[in-house]
Amino acid sequence: MNELAPTLILAAALGYLLGSVPFGVVLTRLSSLGDLRRIGSGNIGATNVLRTGRRGLAAATLAGDALKGTVAVALAAMWGPMAALAAGAGAILGHIFPVWLGFRGGKGVATYLGVLTAVAWPAAVVFAALWLLTAWLLRYSSLAALVAAAATPFVLALLGAMPAAWLFAAMTLLIFATHRANIGRLLRGEESRIGGKGEGGDAQG
Repeated sequence: MNELAPTLILAAALGYLLGSVPFGVVLTRLSSLGDLRRIGSGNIGATNVLRTGRRGLAAATLAGDALKGTVAVALAAMWGPMAALAAGAGAILGHIFPVWLGFRGGKGVATYLGVLTAVAWPAAVVFAALWLLTAWLLRYSSLAALVAAAATPFVLALLGAMPAAWLFAAMTLLIFATHRANIGRLLRGEESRIGGKGEGGDAQG
C-alpha cells in the first residue's frame, strides 16, 4: 500500500486539476454573457447556464463537466484501477471545490456521472434511467439527481465492483451535502420544478 500511495496521490491530483476546470464560467465568459456566478442561482453548472437562454451553451457545459470526470479516470487507468478511482474522486472534488474559483464550485452531479461512465458504464445507464424516470414522474431535477446517486453504490455492489461501490458511497454523501439547500426546499414544498420558474432547482452543477 505504501508503494501505491504516491501513484494514488498523483492520480487524485490529476483528477482534481481536471475537475477544477469551470466549463460553465469559461463558456459564458467566452460568449460575452458575463460572470455565471452573478446569474440566476450563481451555480456554475449547466442548469444555471440554461438560465441565460443559451441551450447549446448549457449542453456544452453539461458535456464538459461530465467529460472531465471521464477523461480523468481514463488517463489514470494506465496506473491501475485504484488510481482510476482516485482520479475520479479527485475530479468530483475538483468540480465542487475548484482551486480557480476559491474552492466554491458546483454540485458535482455531471462530473459524478462522467466518472461513473468511465468506471462502470452499466451503472451509469441505471443512473441516467433513474434520473429520467424520477424527473418525468415528479418534475424535480434535484430529487432526480439524489435518487439516482443514492442508488449508485448499490448498483455497483450488485455488479461486483466493491471498491467503486465504496468510493461512490462516499461521493454520494458529498452529493447530498451539496444539495442540502435543495433538500430543505423539497421538504418544505418550495423546490422549483422542471419547466417552472425559480432559481432553487439546480442539480446538474
